[in-house]
Amino acid sequence: METTDSNNRKNSGAKKYIEQQEVHLHDFYFKLIMVGEQDTGKSCLVRQFIDDIFLFNTCPTIGIDFKIKTVELNGKKIKLQIWDTAGQERFHTITTSYYRGAMGIMLVYDITQEKTFDNIAKWLRNIQEHANEDVEKMLLGNKCDMDDKRMVSKERGESIARENGIKFMETSAKTNINVETAFMTLAEDILKKYPVSNNTQASTYVDPAQDRNKEKSKCC
Repeated sequence: METTDSNNRKNSGAKKYIEQQEVHLHDFYFKLIMVGEQDTGKSCLVRQFIDDIFLFNTCPTIGIDFKIKTVELNGKKIKLQIWDTAGQERFHTITTSYYRGAMGIMLVYDITQEKTFDNIAKWLRNIQEHANEDVEKMLLGNKCDMDDKRMVSKERGESIARENGIKFMETSAKTNINVETAFMTLAEDILKKYPVSNNTQASTYVDPAQDRNKEKSKCC
């Protein structure tokens, strides 16, 4: 009769084998981070992109959430690891640790809430302090379907993006305006940094559960 330790070793070995095989199914792994104030629709954007659905009643993200989607660009299979961070101030110590190693960052504000736009400078400073210097960035003005409640003009979004040398789009998670375009554009900008003929992964495999356990050990 096999012991518990023996079974654990077998399970661990099987898990490692599966992860190693999965690495070879993709040409690149891109780590993307969603940042911005609470209630800007970050989670809804991710859900629309991943599952093609919009949920009217969503709870605020607690700490950080993790989603995966495989896309194809220029004949390459790319696994997008999308980390959706909480906008509340009390979670910033945890969420900023996830900036490290990010290859792309989406900074989201709500066009109907001017405060979320006014705090863009703060988020850009966080990115500068905690993210890699060469990280690709994109600014999204979300909820553009609510033009009757607009508080931030498209021109203001374009202006601050231009000042900081980053791309800008207005999006709507609800009506699926520019959602896929935004994610695919960011992924394409990252891919441009690597030769198309390169068969080496852009980053190593990341085990979401392992990363979460690390964060739990830091804060508990």
